[in-house]
Amino acid sequence: MDYQQILNKIYDEIKPLIGKGKVPDYIPALGNVSADHFAMAVSTVNGEEFTIGDADKNFSIQSVSKVFTLTIAMDLVGDKLWKRVGREPSGSSFNSLVQLEYENGIPRNPFINPGAIVVSDAIFEGRGKTKNRLLKFVREVSGNAAISFDEEVAESERKFGNRNRAMANLMKSFNNLNETADDVLDIYFHQCSIGMTTLDLARSVLFLANSGIDPKTGNKILSSRMTKKMNSLMLTCGLYDAVGDFAYRVGLPGKSGVGGGIAAIVPDELTVAVWSPALNKHGNSYAGTKALELFTTYADNSIF
Repeated sequence: MDYQQILNKIYDEIKPLIGKGKVPDYIPALGNVSADHFAMAVSTVNGEEFTIGDADKNFSIQSVSKVFTLTIAMDLVGDKLWKRVGREPSGSSFNSLVQLEYENGIPRNPFINPGAIVVSDAIFEGRGKTKNRLLKFVREVSGNAAISFDEEVAESERKFGNRNRAMANLMKSFNNLNETADDVLDIYFHQCSIGMTTLDLARSVLFLANSGIDPKTGNKILSSRMTKKMNSLMLTCGLYDAVGDFAYRVGLPGKSGVGGGIAAIVPDELTVAVWSPALNKHGNSYAGTKALELFTTYADNSIF
């Protein structure tokens, strides 16, 4: 398969869509990012890599980071996690307080904001230690030791994260947080601030396309059983309340973030990541979603 030719073809077709949608301004540090960026990267289990556009430019991965904290939690606490967070699509906004109140402080899944906050609580070992562990993990799976938190983004998240703070305190009132809301939110805000390139992102989730083993290093990141569970959660919960449309159009497990990034998995074959900051009404990259739809169409590698 000539993936570079496919990426070039997608880039030509996607150009009129780049910048359509809206860059999120409720987090000011994200609102300052130009909507005109676009990047796409493919990383295969056989070690091949292909890119197009701004694939070497750092961006804030935001909720894509939930894949990494969930991977750590699955390794640390295993299936005990599911006593505190569900595994069902939310069907509502990723930051809904109404749903959380109605369901007694148990988030629908680990990929919406309250679910990710519970996951951050589950891996908590102290603020500094937890953040260091997360950063070490992301650097390991991406192969890039320079990846770090963007403190400006983390501070912007903290300053304007009132709804996340409300959700954390609500879950605390239902005894679904062990640590203080402020301690857990510090981890959560920092994980969302992680900056990496589109190629870094494709590399960092490659273990999910290879039964939990990182083909770059041979290291076992997750068991094959847990990898299956992660991919199934990404397929059913990874694109907020647009998972059905994404499965219909793209047909791959994926995880998006409001920074405009999406990482998707083709099991046993490759990962593909896109970045385009302008979002659709569901909070997913407008041009990025279309680019992934074209990718699985031209490469004929949807899981369905």
